[in-house]
Amino acid sequence: MFELVLLAPEDQVETVSDALMELEALAVSVEDADADTPAEQALFGEPGMPAPKAGWQQSRVRALFATESDALEAATLLLAQDWAAEVHAQGVVQVPDEDWVRLTQSQFKPVEITPTFWIVPSWHDTPAAAQTVIQLDPGLAFGTGTHPTTRMCLRWIANNAQPWSRVLDYGCGSGILAIGAAKHGAQQIDAVDIDPDAITASLANASTNQVTLHAALPDAANGQYPLVLANILASPLKLLAPLLASHVAVGGQLVLAGILERQALELKSAYTPWLQLEVSDSEDGWILMTASKPA
Repeated sequence: MFELVLLAPEDQVETVSDALMELEALAVSVEDADADTPAEQALFGEPGMPAPKAGWQQSRVRALFATESDALEAATLLLAQDWAAEVHAQGVVQVPDEDWVRLTQSQFKPVEITPTFWIVPSWHDTPAAAQTVIQLDPGLAFGTGTHPTTRMCLRWIANNAQPWSRVLDYGCGSGILAIGAAKHGAQQIDAVDIDPDAITASLANASTNQVTLHAALPDAANGQYPLVLANILASPLKLLAPLLASHVAVGGQLVLAGILERQALELKSAYTPWLQLEVSDSEDGWILMTASKPA
């Protein structure tokens, strides 16, 4: 394998990346060329949302090719373009062959939710302490248990487990929360999402974990549920306030995540006409908000 390394200004990172893929690069990555210097810039984004910018003020673009000649040809063709006047080649370097599947898998290890409740990728052994396990591998849909929002939701489910007669997981992603509820006694479970890939992933993950749930588009949610879960982001959670609140049964509970600490008051205000949200958990700047519907 050979890696072509280029320097590109921020406004051309996306164009350069697209051009490299058109030139049959096996992979393209972008990093801050000023990393580990006083000029380093941090780019922060929220899960499931696009990055705030395509690159840094001065970005290093790395493109992987099968052969050195492929890398050199790509560099020659790209740098010959009129728009690439400010793009500079830093060189072509050979990179060692890697077992990329094994390397990727090594980044996903068992995740502890509680001392006895774990998420375990299929290629790992189950920890000795685990009594309840969700087997889940990374996929197209959001939700592998590595993000604080997912962990807090699952921790709440484990700590408040009961035989819920019905559960709604709104914006189910991988189906991980629905599966977690099933593992902790829930009966009829509706997992809904606007993304068809999420529906497919939820059904596949439910089958792997030997639990039963109904996964479909959001209009499949019907009636009221003793437990409503939604791990999305603050903006859609605010817009969905009337809908989600209407699905909570009398005496039922609403569990919301995908919320930053600074957004707590916004969410409380949005749900005040129907429910009184409170912060129930926090982790790494994220919070879990819950409410019960009074009789």
